[in-house]
Amino acid sequence: MQAGPYEFITVTPEDRVTVLTINRPTAYNALNAAAHEEMAAAFDAFAADDDQWVAILTGAGRAFCAGHDLKQQAAGGGLVTPTSGFGGLTGRFDLTKPVIAAVNGAAMGGGFELALACDIVVASAAAVFALPEPKVGLAALAGGMQRLPRAVGLKRAMALMLTGRRVSAREGLDLGFVTEVVDGDPLPAARAVAAEILACSPLSVRATKEAVLRGLTVPLEQALAEQWDYPAMRRMLASDDAAEGPAAFAAKRAPVWTGR
Repeated sequence: MQAGPYEFITVTPEDRVTVLTINRPTAYNALNAAAHEEMAAAFDAFAADDDQWVAILTGAGRAFCAGHDLKQQAAGGGLVTPTSGFGGLTGRFDLTKPVIAAVNGAAMGGGFELALACDIVVASAAAVFALPEPKVGLAALAGGMQRLPRAVGLKRAMALMLTGRRVSAREGLDLGFVTEVVDGDPLPAARAVAAEILACSPLSVRATKEAVLRGLTVPLEQALAEQWDYPAMRRMLASDDAAEGPAAFAAKRAPVWTGR
């Protein structure tokens, strides 16, 4: 996977893990049009790279992401985002590789929606989350209005969305949209989670993510029947890794995953 060149993000491959850092610290990592396109390109590259199995998304400086660049909008730049959604992620429904958010600071508006679009959220104790769009005459159109109720329940989500109230990382943990809270930089903890994921078969991980997310929107009986035909599940069942796992177990050795 190529690490750039990018102007507003940095992409760092670390063995099987891609660390994508939003790098506009003077703007609290708010995304302008160019940053959106760079993130979309980086996630495209991650999705296509067979050697990259897990992504970690974080921010440079004191913020994770302050959302959409309102100064750009005020100057007539509009609310244009890539077809794959805010930051190239919130509308990317075909990505079966796991994405971990390492929320190092403020996650506001689209920044919160980016975190909600990730599969696991590790947050600094100093992080804060909010969907404040109604305070500026807008709405959380990058999935916040759909994902937050699914994560925390309708009434609690409404209490946050209709007021734009800020939520601490520890409250987010209690509500259920934060997975883990750590003191200081969340990136080491996110890397530790990535290492645990990498100990599993990558194809099993992808099949699991796909089946869980697709199963959320259909009746249980239908989900149980249809999961066998999901693309990632079919690939997993026909893979060399599906044979390697039982063989390693029987031989009492660690499996060697190839992703094939």
